[in-house]
Amino acid sequence: MVTKQLNGSDDADVMRADSLAREIFSDVANKWALLIIETIGDHTRRFTELRNDIEGISHKMLTQNLRMLERNGLIERTVHPTVPPRVDYTLTEAGHGLRATVDGMCDWTHRFLGHIEDSRRRFDAPIDS
Repeated sequence: MVTKQLNGSDDADVMRADSLAREIFSDVANKWALLIIETIGDHTRRFTELRNDIEGISHKMLTQNLRMLERNGLIERTVHPTVPPRVDYTLTEAGHGLRATVDGMCDWTHRFLGHIEDSRRRFDAPIDS
């Protein structure tokens, strides 16, 4: 993946299709990235722990998202020289900053889950003629 060169304040504008901010937003605003950030939290986690804790994520999706998060400086990957090699993942300072936002989204979900369920039921209900 090739990242475009920085272009001043235009790169911070998520509304611009060609901005670096939009590229970063697109990377991290997916369910797997958010779940990985939340699962790592304040801990050091191994690949297998992450895969076991995040139901439904495939080996391939976990690998792709960990690489993307590392590329964007949100997680740090540490390879220990053991046989077999042990690889640990921790959040960076930027990752912890994003985690605060993810925690807010989780809180929002818990707070409004009942409301959303009710709304979906009403929306999906057959319309009486």
